[in-house]
Amino acid sequence: MARTRASDFEEKQQGILEGAAAVFAEQGMDKASMAQIASHCHVSKALLYHYYPSKDQLIFAIIHGHLVELEAAVALSVDPALPPEELLGQMVGVVLEKYRGADDAHRVQLIGAGTLSEEQRAEIQAVERKIVRHFSTVIRAINPALDRPDRPLLMPVTMSLFGMMNWVYMWFRDGGAISRADYAGVATTLILRGIREVR
Repeated sequence: MARTRASDFEEKQQGILEGAAAVFAEQGMDKASMAQIASHCHVSKALLYHYYPSKDQLIFAIIHGHLVELEAAVALSVDPALPPEELLGQMVGVVLEKYRGADDAHRVQLIGAGTLSEEQRAEIQAVERKIVRHFSTVIRAINPALDRPDRPLLMPVTMSLFGMMNWVYMWFRDGGAISRADYAGVATTLILRGIREVR
């Protein structure tokens, strides 16, 4: 007979993912052990292995879950009725807001993907491409010339924006001199001026 799922399965699973992300972010992918993660999450190793049979499956679940939530939020923010410049600012704000409280998962995404199998990385890259496509579509609408076949600059410009957003966790502190919304405005202004000036 199949084992029934506990009523609090998803709650425990999310707690393990958050706790594991904190351990990986502090210790690194190689040094962090399943025993450390179980201790940090206040669960037994047996329970941890019940949810995630291996460390790579745990790393994959952290990264994939983080990106799927991010892509869903960005997709919901896409409003075709908005001017593309305004829409870009809204999308940047959504990403930075989704990063709130997710620094550990975000760090695992940036440094942990290399430890995964090719199949796992392919699944993650598929979600990443969806997120990038949301942004590149809007950036193309602002400056179609960036997508010229003889000088394809759309992707470099799009990834420059992600460079600003993805590394914000290194220096940004909630409650500091500027808010996430403030920085979303700064990043959007910088990229918009660049989009208009790039030839």
